[in-house]
Amino acid sequence: MPKPDCIEFPTGEKMPILYEDRSVMAIDKPRGWMLVPFSWQKTNRNLQAALTSSIAAGDFWARSRGLRFLRFVHRLDADTTGILLLGKSMGALKTFGALFESRKMEKVYLAVVEGVPRHQEWICRKKLGPDPRERGRMKIDDRHGKEAETRFRVLHEKKGRTLIEARPVTGRTHQIRVHLAELGHPVVGDELYGRLRANEELGLRAIGLRYNDPFTRRSVEIRAPVEEFVREYGFEMPKFGKLG
Repeated sequence: MPKPDCIEFPTGEKMPILYEDRSVMAIDKPRGWMLVPFSWQKTNRNLQAALTSSIAAGDFWARSRGLRFLRFVHRLDADTTGILLLGKSMGALKTFGALFESRKMEKVYLAVVEGVPRHQEWICRKKLGPDPRERGRMKIDDRHGKEAETRFRVLHEKKGRTLIEARPVTGRTHQIRVHLAELGHPVVGDELYGRLRANEELGLRAIGLRYNDPFTRRSVEIRAPVEEFVREYGFEMPKFGKLG
């Protein structure tokens, strides 16, 4: 019997598997799932707890693969959708985590922002640090903040909003969202750094990962579907360049 092409929880919720090999699995994370430690039980939307419980229960998607361990390598904000890389062992977790830390993991996002930027392409290198006035919020901090770099490219403009390709070089918390808000073009649906309209979701999606596999040395490129996200905000399908 073939392995399922998605993770399916007992609730019926499914998460498509975009890529898999002996070391890692990449899934398409939906909105609303938090990436917090297994022990953090303040919500039933703790993705790590759901994965661990599903594996322990022997749910078919995990049993068919002989999975005993699966843990997120990096983080996505709860309301950001798209590619999430999961390690199948502690060794894979540490090794692939090092790729993110050493900036050898190329990442691509789509962001829908308020307004129309002045430039078609630009780089933001504003340093980021915690905002002492509000827990969980970040701010531009040129003096004490950590180095951060994001490369942006305009893809489409429509009705006072813009579809942007974002390539974060570093991986600071809320990096893309803060850099865009600092420019005066917050991500649509961002209640922390912009304005939240009724029934509007955060317009941010992780659509691409590229890296050289540290075990096999081969180049790996993972893509997430973009059509539904783009059309949700009224844009046409853009043309994307290659990763790398």
